Amino acid sequence: MNSEGRLRTGEVAEAAGVNIQTLRYYERRGLIAEPARSPGGHRIYPVETVTLLAVIKAAQKLGFTLDEVTELLDTGRRRHPTRDLQQRAVAKLAEVDQKIAHLHTIRQALTELIAARCDSLTNCTCADCPMPFAELAEPEGLKHR
Repeated sequence: MNSEGRLRTGEVAEAAGVNIQTLRYYERRGLIAEPARSPGGHRIYPVETVTLLAVIKAAQKLGFTLDEVTELLDTGRRRHPTRDLQQRAVAKLAEVDQKIAHLHTIRQALTELIAARCDSLTNCTCADCPMPFAELAEPEGLKHR
């Protein structure tokens, strides 16, 4: 870091735990501002960029896409009070709950598959196979003929 509190590309990437390609990608997408240049042509970022990158990564860990993060950051940059984050968080929570329900269904099916000792996707020989693999795999156009 130089005396003005500015960081070079590698310093920002290391401090934020991202690689340089990610940093440049976020710059191209408008997630972070294009940095100033040193007299030698090096990108020089304000130290706040590290915090912004941490915010972006945290939002991604919560399940927000980069497009969603971009929109949320843009809303925040306009400094207009908005319920946008709350609304998006509620929608994201509903999406997560839906994924959890789907994963629970998958877990239950796999548990039944293991308990029944199924041995084949197409010709299972277990007595009460819980998974009708052949029927599930049948093309839609051939069913009920």
